[in-house]
Amino acid sequence: MKDKVVVITGGSSGIGKALAEEFGKKGSKIVITGRKKEALDEALTSLKSQGIEAIAIQGDVSKEEDNAIMAKETVEAFGKIDILINNAGISMRAPFNDVDLDVIRKVMDINYWGAIYATKYCLPEIIKNKGSVIGISSIAGFRGLPGRVGYSSSKFALQGFLESLRTELLKTGVHVLTACPGFTASNIRKTSLTADGTAQGESPRKEEKMMTAEECAVRIYKATVKRKKYIIMTAQGKMTVFLNKWFPGLMDKMVYNVMAKEENSPFK
Repeated sequence: MKDKVVVITGGSSGIGKALAEEFGKKGSKIVITGRKKEALDEALTSLKSQGIEAIAIQGDVSKEEDNAIMAKETVEAFGKIDILINNAGISMRAPFNDVDLDVIRKVMDINYWGAIYATKYCLPEIIKNKGSVIGISSIAGFRGLPGRVGYSSSKFALQGFLESLRTELLKTGVHVLTACPGFTASNIRKTSLTADGTAQGESPRKEEKMMTAEECAVRIYKATVKRKKYIIMTAQGKMTVFLNKWFPGLMDKMVYNVMAKEENSPFK
């Protein structure tokens, strides 16, 4: 990955920042994007203090024009784009019957349309360089989760997009990776949207028992080097995908019971 130009959406915190550090330490040139300037500046300072060559581009991944600007400024700064990591994401937690539909639209705009826009404007460079398009999906893209209808829908859509894209680009030399962490310690549950669109604030799960963002980044880096098509990162995730394929009725009950154990769960 030395001297590869890597664009990471949502790169100012969590898995995105950990990916910037992991690829950067291996010699890649890093571009991080995000909406909040203060968080971006802080992340950029941290990357540069580690000797990583990086720039930050402020923008909203859910806006098409911001993605066009991001791709243009990346090429102006580094002359090319080799790898795009579609990492920007947001979650939600509320029963479908209670949720404001604007919450689901917002989740889809960021998690799905954000990846569509970023890929559209970076892809010509990636094809030219036989690079990689990576999507940070979730086990929720294989198995729908109660209380997270919008989030699961966005990840199912993302995985369909990546699979279609991978097949379209079969003879171009472009690598497409769908990366599916299990529950990973990050701020996504704290910023998760509730039924009325306000942030949840506190995670309903025990973050300290989850895979770290840094471990997740290492696994994605290795999968990129090996040009894998899929990576499912936890034993729980692999078991969930297998059981859901062969025993969907059983999984309905198992998943319901697991999610019902969350703090303040709407399911009992």
